[in-house]
Amino acid sequence: MASWAALSPSIVEYFEGEDSYRCGYCKNESGSRSNGMWAHSMTVQDYQDLIDRGWRRSGKYVYKPVMNQTCCPQYTIRCRPLQFQPSKSHKKVLKKMLKFLAKGEISKGNCEDEPMEPTMEETVAGDFALINKLDIQCDLKTLSDDLKESFESEEKKKGKSPKKEESKELIQSQHIEEKLGSGEPSHPVKMHMAPKPGKGADLSKPPCRKAKEIRKERKRLKLMQQNPAGELEGFQAQGEPPSLFPPKANKSNQPKSLEDLIFESLPENASHKLEVRLVPVSFEDPEFKSSFSQSFSLYVKYQMAIHQDPPDECGKTEFTRFLCSSPLEAENPPHGPDCGYGSFHQQYWLDGRIIAVGVIDILPYCVSSVYLYYDPDYSFLSLGVYSALREIGFTRQLHQKTSQLSYYYMGFYIHSCPKMKYKGQYRPSDLLCPETYVWVPIEQCLSSLDNSKYCRFNQDPEAVDEGRSKEPDRLQVFHKKAIMPYGVYKKQQKDPSEEAAVLQYAGLVGQACSERMLLLRN
Repeated sequence: MASWAALSPSIVEYFEGEDSYRCGYCKNESGSRSNGMWAHSMTVQDYQDLIDRGWRRSGKYVYKPVMNQTCCPQYTIRCRPLQFQPSKSHKKVLKKMLKFLAKGEISKGNCEDEPMEPTMEETVAGDFALINKLDIQCDLKTLSDDLKESFESEEKKKGKSPKKEESKELIQSQHIEEKLGSGEPSHPVKMHMAPKPGKGADLSKPPCRKAKEIRKERKRLKLMQQNPAGELEGFQAQGEPPSLFPPKANKSNQPKSLEDLIFESLPENASHKLEVRLVPVSFEDPEFKSSFSQSFSLYVKYQMAIHQDPPDECGKTEFTRFLCSSPLEAENPPHGPDCGYGSFHQQYWLDGRIIAVGVIDILPYCVSSVYLYYDPDYSFLSLGVYSALREIGFTRQLHQKTSQLSYYYMGFYIHSCPKMKYKGQYRPSDLLCPETYVWVPIEQCLSSLDNSKYCRFNQDPEAVDEGRSKEPDRLQVFHKKAIMPYGVYKKQQKDPSEEAAVLQYAGLVGQACSERMLLLRN
């Protein structure tokens, strides 16, 4: 599968210009602004490079906020899992889950510890409204035939024998037809409310705490059981009484790792069993197909209860379009993770039924969180926080085989929206500079964000976007059954607005992506 990365380029349609829409965060009626494009297909490397330039996907729609104009700037945020240490509130959520699994205990505190976020990423919603106005006049079969003919033409120009290349071209055209034919049709698309990407967990409201004395007593009893004579290493020789805390050199004094907290052993007679399954987002996958109905029912229950969506806005079409339809091409290179790269549903099965689903993308350098939906009946388990911690742990697990995969992307951080600031509590984390596209530790950004919604985080005034479009004529265009550089394409065009649209696209995606991805022009 990985061998087709070079033969199956990303294919995108860019929607030129920007428009203003109502913001779901500050409720400004015309303050939300973004650029967008429809991805018929996309390689995982291209999407990795795009999210490292501030883009993000919802289904097959890929969008980028106009940061210096939108009312609530959305900064791409990533956590560094290899250095991550769970906070006290994180540990409480993990312990709460363990107690529930072991003994069926349910915390009596406030269960509503996850904020009621807007029903959608309003930036996305605005661009969906824009798409509704557009008439995308491209037939998928025609696209497939055109691409096939274009590749055949290129091979002839290079002087390759048609007979020698016949089998390769046939397989290649089949792959292109599959990725064009399996996506959204390129005709007027009626878009409904999109689910809100990212997590919805508020870490500011921890669960009920146990008395410190009870915890100390339990620790003391445990240590006494480990040392029947009441002796603790390092203290008896000094004539001191047994201490609750062993010396620093003792391993038991080291803080528990995230894995220790997640996978702490349960008794044989545990009240509940939790299983986390990673399922590729593909109707060709038997596990995904067999669990689709249950997963969809959970989504409907979540959207109606948590986001108050009416039934007609959370139907099977909407669910499939936004959470099951992905432009990412699945890849399984030998050096990659065992599960491969692409889009997945991470399903949380409790006692044989799904109670939560985390939608994630596994990319060359990161695990990217797309969305989470869960059973509202289990809100007391703080599933938003719990799933984020599991995904951080999962990233660490993938890193063990694939060393370059070492980040966890949490979507957008919106400092001006109090309910969206919780993502900054997963430390250490970085924010993406909206001008130079370098990562800056969040601690260095917060004071600037307190003073201004829009900030350039890179403190070097001379620094520029190193990945910017420097040679737009090298941009790849697909037009009238042919793939050509923009330098050739523009000579055939007379409409001055055409150049403005293409150059805008080039500036937003950067030089590398503009040379790899095919920009579809009608």
